[in-house]
Amino acid sequence: MTPTPGPATSDNPDRTAVPPQDPGQASVTETESPAERPDAPRAGVWIRGVGVVAIIVAALAALAMLAAQSLPERAGPPIEDIAIERTVLEPGQISLTLRNVGPDPVTVAQVFVNDAFVDVVGAEEPLGRLASETITLDYPWITGQPYLISMLTNTGLVIEHEIPAAVDTPAPGADFFVTMALLGTYVGIIPVLLGMLLLPVLRRVSADVVRFVLAVTVGLLAFLAFDGASEGFELASQSGGAFGGTALVVLGAAAAFLTLMGIDRFLRARRAHADAAGASGLRLAVMIAAGIGLHNLGEGLAIGSAYAVGELALGAFLVLGFTLHNTTEGLAIVAPLTRRRTQVITLLGLGMLAGAPAILGAVLGAGVGNTEVSALLLGVGVGAIIQVIIQIAPSLRSDDRTAAGPWVLAGIGAGMLLMFVTALAVPA
Repeated sequence: MTPTPGPATSDNPDRTAVPPQDPGQASVTETESPAERPDAPRAGVWIRGVGVVAIIVAALAALAMLAAQSLPERAGPPIEDIAIERTVLEPGQISLTLRNVGPDPVTVAQVFVNDAFVDVVGAEEPLGRLASETITLDYPWITGQPYLISMLTNTGLVIEHEIPAAVDTPAPGADFFVTMALLGTYVGIIPVLLGMLLLPVLRRVSADVVRFVLAVTVGLLAFLAFDGASEGFELASQSGGAFGGTALVVLGAAAAFLTLMGIDRFLRARRAHADAAGASGLRLAVMIAAGIGLHNLGEGLAIGSAYAVGELALGAFLVLGFTLHNTTEGLAIVAPLTRRRTQVITLLGLGMLAGAPAILGAVLGAGVGNTEVSALLLGVGVGAIIQVIIQIAPSLRSDDRTAAGPWVLAGIGAGMLLMFVTALAVPA
């Protein structure tokens, strides 16, 4: 019979007697996890956090008041800078929307058009930082003639704005919206749908050919991203930098990239019980159509803005050029759909998703004409396309290779070259 161990004695110093505990009594050695703590300590943490934030705000306010009283305002003369955000030409008058993009208030004292003094309505009070105001010039301008507008501030600074060719600014109305809708349809929706007609051909080719077409798609999208970024930075440089200038393009690109990344994660989760290959192909086609649609939004902005200021003549050559250029976008959309059956209504939906934003862009470009909004939306298109390229990249690898083959690299180059050649046909 084995004896039962008894209490620890001096003969067994390693054993420690543990007094019996009441089952309802918690051990003093147990600690509560943060999730098991009562709500009272959590409320205390929030109260302390709010208190710290209040102290920081009060300290910053006191520091600002102290600096305003103890430091000189400026070591030199005032810095005046005005950006012209919008120009509207109507019979017998020119309206300019001004925004102060400098650190100091600006007062427009006199205005000259081609060195001739003109009467001005508006800008009686100083224009504060980032404030905007519209002034109207009484001047009988002539269609097609260039004009140089010189604004003289009360400190003697001359700020100039050039109108390359004067033309009536289109007024929003039924005819205007119909024209912009037709323009967006011609250069956006129809070319994309024409390119999507190649889907039956792609379904009858081998997997290597499909992979090559996807590589061409990457080349197309890379060219579109570069083209959109170039236009965005050019517009941002003309905006005067009131709201960040080129930073708006980067902000728009980052916002679009993160948004589409979130949409992609959502679509991945929703296709858990669907056919993996088919659902993945449709998801990729949706992402490509969305990215191209955001790019076409920026493209419509550029077209509408150019039309509003008389720098673009609408006609058959313009439509033909954009059709050749944008038909390749339809090919990019249907490339992931070669291994699944897709309903016609789904294809039409993808075409509208990619092409219809051109209508909205044309309306905004011609009706609003704000270069900073255009730069932001062009950045949105760039970010969307970059995200789509990342989505396509894994599909370029063959089953037995870990890297893209030479035909894939050739396809990327062919896609960029194709977009460059078709872009030469666009008269804008």
